Amino acid sequence: MSTIIYPSPIFGPVHSRRLGISLGINLLPADGKVCSFDCIYCECGFNEDHRPTLPLPTRQEVATALEEKLQQMTAEGQLPDVLTFAGNGEPTCHPHFAEIIDDTIRLRDQYCPKAKVSVLSNSTLIHRKQVHDALMRVDNNILKLDTVDLHYITRVDHPSGTYDVAQIIERMKAFHGHLIIQTMFMRGHCNGEDVDNTGDEYVEPWLQAVREIAPRQVMVYTIDRETPTPGLEKATHEQLDVIKARVEALGIPCQASY
Repeated sequence: MSTIIYPSPIFGPVHSRRLGISLGINLLPADGKVCSFDCIYCECGFNEDHRPTLPLPTRQEVATALEEKLQQMTAEGQLPDVLTFAGNGEPTCHPHFAEIIDDTIRLRDQYCPKAKVSVLSNSTLIHRKQVHDALMRVDNNILKLDTVDLHYITRVDHPSGTYDVAQIIERMKAFHGHLIIQTMFMRGHCNGEDVDNTGDEYVEPWLQAVREIAPRQVMVYTIDRETPTPGLEKATHEQLDVIKARVEALGIPCQASY
């Protein structure tokens, strides 16, 4: 089992299936994971296998490292398409997430004004006003909603605290369309249980939630790298294409990554 632990606070640029040339911003320690989920498909592995010993990067460390990297990329004539908050866990758990967003927007405007600022979040902390308001300021507020079935979320995403699907949906509605829903579709088994969420019993209620939330876009994707859990399989191109078409039938743009 191989896993990916990203450098901190800046990594890449990398080529993202969904976002283009992406310069990564990792607000978690460089030697481990900090996440409010513990997904069985996470490319970074399980939380308990990667307990960090280093601290979170400070706001100043993030700003300094980002500016240095953008200066380097400017000199090389290769500017990013997007500045992406991702890495070793949930970026919104950083206590200075909102201030770091402000720093990043300022540096983006200075060095690469055409680039988008994106945040990949599992949605667990969007009830916090500072997090909500900061996500309203970024270009791509990308929030996870793998399903609306709590049993599935419990056995696949493993939230560390109470996870109320209905409340998550209501908090997503509060962005008034300024969000992109991101959903992992996959097949296979984990601990003897089926984890296939591509069937109608999962897709139909998920589509209803998507309709209610009314995001500006939906991203559906599947496993791309080795997972910490054996027995997981990619959703097929055909399955993702069907789901994509059903989202588009709601009048919502949808991007599929295979």
